[in-house]
Amino acid sequence: MIESFRRLLRSFIHAWEGICILFVTQRNMRIHLVAAFGAIGGGIWLRLSRYEWLWVLLAISLVIVAEALNSAIEFVCDRLSPDYDPLIKKAKDTAAGGVLIAALLAVAIGVGVFGPRLTRLLT
Repeated sequence: MIESFRRLLRSFIHAWEGICILFVTQRNMRIHLVAAFGAIGGGIWLRLSRYEWLWVLLAISLVIVAEALNSAIEFVCDRLSPDYDPLIKKAKDTAAGGVLIAALLAVAIGVGVFGPRLTRLLT
């Protein structure tokens, strides 16, 4: 049982190392993080409801997960083929497209959640 707990703990440590690698090596992850803190700050300022927070946190999580998967695919592709390869390009472009889709959805959620509140404040 103790060994099982140690393995579990090690898996969390490896996951944390992966998160740190993302923030240290990936510029786009840092951009997503700034946007996430902006959304969280805006949510606090506008006093979002519980359900609005769920949408905002879902959007933030989706973008971060998509960026993590994209980065993992890029790391593996760069290891497998440091030279140009059209199939590697397709893999990288497809993964980047997934991040773009997640980011566009996050923008749509942001407009839906923050838009009406900001409109009321400005009028």
